[in-house]
Amino acid sequence: MAKDDKPVIDKSAIDAFINEESAENVDEVVRKYEAESRFRKFSGNIGKIVAAICIALSLFHLYTAGFGVLEAIKQRNIHLTFVLVLSFLLYPSGGKSSGNRTTLWDWFLVCLSIYVGTYLMVEYDALANRGGVTVPMDIYTGGLLCLLVLEAARRATGKELPIMALIFVAYALFGDMIPGEFGHRGYSLERVIDHMFLTTEGIYGVALGVSATYIYLFILFGAFLTETGMAKFFNSLSMAVAGGSPGGPAKVAVFASGLLGMINGSAVANVATIGAFTIPLMKSVGYRPHFAGAVEAVASTGGQIMPPVMGAAAFVMAEFLGMSYTTIMIAAVIPAVLYYLACWTMIHFEARKLGLCGIPKDQLPVAREVLKSHGHLSIPIIGIIALLLYGLTPLYAAFFTIILTIVVSHMRKETAITFKGIIKALEAGAKGSVGVAMACAVVGFVVGVSSLTSLGLTFGQNILAFSQNNLIITMILTMITMLILGMGLPTTACYIVGATIAAPALIKLGVLPLVAHFFVFYFACLSNLTPPVCLAAFTAAGIAGASPYKVGWTSTRLGVAGFLVPFLAVYSPMLMFAGKFNPIELTEAVITAIIGVIALSAALEDWFLRRCKIWERAVLLVGALLLMVPGLITDIIGGVCVAAIYFIQRRSLDKSDAA
Repeated sequence: MAKDDKPVIDKSAIDAFINEESAENVDEVVRKYEAESRFRKFSGNIGKIVAAICIALSLFHLYTAGFGVLEAIKQRNIHLTFVLVLSFLLYPSGGKSSGNRTTLWDWFLVCLSIYVGTYLMVEYDALANRGGVTVPMDIYTGGLLCLLVLEAARRATGKELPIMALIFVAYALFGDMIPGEFGHRGYSLERVIDHMFLTTEGIYGVALGVSATYIYLFILFGAFLTETGMAKFFNSLSMAVAGGSPGGPAKVAVFASGLLGMINGSAVANVATIGAFTIPLMKSVGYRPHFAGAVEAVASTGGQIMPPVMGAAAFVMAEFLGMSYTTIMIAAVIPAVLYYLACWTMIHFEARKLGLCGIPKDQLPVAREVLKSHGHLSIPIIGIIALLLYGLTPLYAAFFTIILTIVVSHMRKETAITFKGIIKALEAGAKGSVGVAMACAVVGFVVGVSSLTSLGLTFGQNILAFSQNNLIITMILTMITMLILGMGLPTTACYIVGATIAAPALIKLGVLPLVAHFFVFYFACLSNLTPPVCLAAFTAAGIAGASPYKVGWTSTRLGVAGFLVPFLAVYSPMLMFAGKFNPIELTEAVITAIIGVIALSAALEDWFLRRCKIWERAVLLVGALLLMVPGLITDIIGGVCVAAIYFIQRRSLDKSDAA
């Protein structure tokens, strides 16, 4: 397409994107790539029963958030019991029962789940009085719980997590048969069940605790925002701000997906929801299908690292580190900006290289009008940031912000949440939490076995031995470990496993705990982009009609800042506001990182002010890497490299214009 040609865009496609009109295949796409979205669709009395259970669970969490949570085990037990029941009702077991009807087997499992939950509540005081001494019924019930969790997780998250959990259990049982450093004395089945059932280091561990408090409330918050029409506001604002610039639809995808990702948390669902519209728009202005798919995959994945509402793993991280979520949120700001800046500049350079233009102005909404009609919906987002910065816990912040969302929605008739909308949000919040909760529960096997056998310590020691205590090699090994784990695990589960077995090695080499856990967290998120298994990229490829692996490798290139920022933060922890704070050094680190990201984008896209020569790309790449390495000398040399290419290209363009 010529530079000055107007793109041929169906105005109805823009209107559909702005007005949140679901594409016909969105549900199918999400269900194909995300196990957590494969719900049964009920009608009649069964539908009412399931809805009632969902609403009861949401009301329970709202009540405990506002008036005080129960004792840890009781809170987690009630949460898990509800989630187990919903898992067996919402998710089919597979095979002939994979339709929208429940079976007797499903209801039998529901009854067993209620029994286990009731047993722990009834016997709670007796268990405490026995001081850790178990009776046979404790072991039988605990064993039953383990089986229920494994089956529910298989239905809700896929088979990968339960298989991994069983491998860890086998390791605990038969460790005496393993030679070398990974061997241990072995534990009886009764001892393993006891650890998983009756301690806070197993199924009822930190991960489930975070799911039973913070994560659920924030998922519910997102559900209420959705009912207000927040997605329509994000889409309209994105189109108004970025739609008219070169290659506009791609920048709209980045803008909208980043905003929606803050309240969504699912890269796959985000790709399917936003990408169903943005990918065809990108293709219509001249982007190649695989590039269009990659843009959406990268933008949607970044939503998990974008404050204020990040992915569920961020809340688990706060609990693991014993830090406030506010600290985690602030630490993520600069890395998230660098991630999206890299994506934005690479899109811009690609558009310039291909001579692409934006969407005609007369087809775009006006930003002023968008803010006038729906700007009030941003108040809850601002509110939750303010409450967190003020010092409220995420639990209270989410609770009060949900109330604020309902109130604010009534500022305009078209955004007002009705009673029906409240009921719908309560139900949607519960359904959206099931997959995350089951991932947190089954990961308890991994954490429990690691604490029981000291596997995390052993794994970390072996990483250090293999790397010979070399930090860069250790970081590379940790990155590879996380990307491999992410092939089959959801982000939250992937992070928890990585935090258990890999992060300790980084910490032992002097990396600050906050930075070490963010290192693991980032690669857990980015595993959605990297082949051979990259669910976000595969989802985008299905919509774009492109090769999944071509989309995956292009996504990896576009998300390159996401891969470099964790390494950069290790050497410059101030980028995450960690360590000793120095405003001058922080400013220097941010400026050089920004210039480095732009230079890296130019080198990878073969465009700066014009198409680059081979040696210019090489100089830009060297300059970018030097700018990302802390140190005055490297910053100066890197800055000179980038500046030299800029002035050379600027001069050549001036000569061309004069001619």
